[in-house]
Amino acid sequence: MAIIKRVNEKSPVLGTGCWLADTAVVVGEVEMGKNCTVWFGTVLRGDVHFIKVGDNTNIQDNATIHCTYKKAPTTIGSNVSIGHNAVVHGCTLEDNVLVGMGAIVMDHALVKQGAIIAAGAVVLENTVVEENCIYAGVPAKKVKEMNGENIEMMKRIASNYVKYASWFKEGEE
Repeated sequence: MAIIKRVNEKSPVLGTGCWLADTAVVVGEVEMGKNCTVWFGTVLRGDVHFIKVGDNTNIQDNATIHCTYKKAPTTIGSNVSIGHNAVVHGCTLEDNVLVGMGAIVMDHALVKQGAIIAAGAVVLENTVVEENCIYAGVPAKKVKEMNGENIEMMKRIASNYVKYASWFKEGEE
């Protein structure tokens, strides 16, 4: 069973239809919308500031979501996919964003709607990632604008993770 823990008088609030893997950890001031999924080994640690997550967002295996004490909360929009081993720290991800596997998004970065952060990219502090663009590299830079195929892929990934979670929910009933 996932670890859901109260810290500093604040408890996580999970929306309807959320699914947390057995080894997921969600602590402190974390608010999740409906139909979110938090996968194996993932940590959402709202101990030093708040974490807010929209609807239909998936946070994949071994990702870390954290903040900076009293300075940088983390806000994640709806229909966001955060890939395996990613670190999302004290930043804002707007709706329909994809953060690739092993990517890092740092404090006060703003990833605008429809953007992709490529696998392994590092989005430095205070960076603004343009809407509907792909950023890659270390440090992350704009490499191209999105096309219809990229946008459809992102929608498919977000909806697939809701489906994948249903497979695990069936075994828990």
